[in-house]
Amino acid sequence: MMIRIRSRDGLERVSIDNPDITISQFKTVIQNQLQIPIHNQTLSTNQNLLLAKSPPDLLQFTDMSNPNTLLSSLNISHGSIIFLAYEGHRTIAGPAVHPAGSFGRKMTMDDLIAKQMRVGRQENPHCDSVSFDRDCANAFQHYVNETLAFAVKRGGFMYGTVSEEGKVEVNFIYELPQQGTEEILMLLRDSDEEKIVDAIAACLGMRRVGFIFTQTIMLDKKDYTLSNREVLQAAELHAESELKEWVTAVVKLEVNEDGGADVHFEAFQMSDMCIRLFKEGWFETEIGEDADPKLSKMKKDVVVGSKDVKEVDNDFFLVVIKILDHLHDSSRVV
Repeated sequence: MMIRIRSRDGLERVSIDNPDITISQFKTVIQNQLQIPIHNQTLSTNQNLLLAKSPPDLLQFTDMSNPNTLLSSLNISHGSIIFLAYEGHRTIAGPAVHPAGSFGRKMTMDDLIAKQMRVGRQENPHCDSVSFDRDCANAFQHYVNETLAFAVKRGGFMYGTVSEEGKVEVNFIYELPQQGTEEILMLLRDSDEEKIVDAIAACLGMRRVGFIFTQTIMLDKKDYTLSNREVLQAAELHAESELKEWVTAVVKLEVNEDGGADVHFEAFQMSDMCIRLFKEGWFETEIGEDADPKLSKMKKDVVVGSKDVKEVDNDFFLVVIKILDHLHDSSRVV
């Protein structure tokens, strides 16, 4: 069976024979397959582990601290995501390096420009946290869950406030006209209607603060956080907003070991480099049917690590945001 491991390096996979192994044995698997020493590993099923900045912060995540706990007792099964924080550095296998300069092909002006486009992981978001009004969030996910059964994608613009400290509060969601399939969300935007919604929000002391969308259940086909289509759409809306605290939220359904379903909210910001690449037209916007959804294609080489590549793991463009909740009297879904 396959377990997905999310760390600061992105999303990777490890293979185990069955979930009836201890956390200690699982750490050995990670050491063997991902070359991360056991003593450097901190594991958790909580994505906030990736926001920890110091060793004392890591000590707060205790759900996988007992080495004798069985993975199966934590409802971890095929396709589950476990979050990993580790100390030190490691080398990650990547695509072949194409020689350039005096020891290879002649460098062009495009090569020199590409050298300035270094895609790395952005550690800190411009948004400190995002909180969802409970009734607002529940109304959005209830329709998708009960009526659409997470079979097609659904989305909307989030409205609320942004504090001086960069804390975003979402108080209502405007679900604009749209058509959704399993993999594509087409927004049928009406500028006049959006101006009306913006005006209503302004009267309530609010503004547009982000984009929220759902992911469908895709039966073991999904081993990424956002697909290349979702990255493109999120980057376009983020770039259009000109709001540095802009939030991209994802709602998805995960089937647990008992056959039940749990609705999960995740929140991200698209990285500064992602928005720059989008604005400057580096993304390939035509996506073929055989394209790997977890990779975004560039029109020209960019630098990832020490390698020139045209395909970038989507996780490099995501910056995780803490999620909170709050109550607000004027919450609603328009």
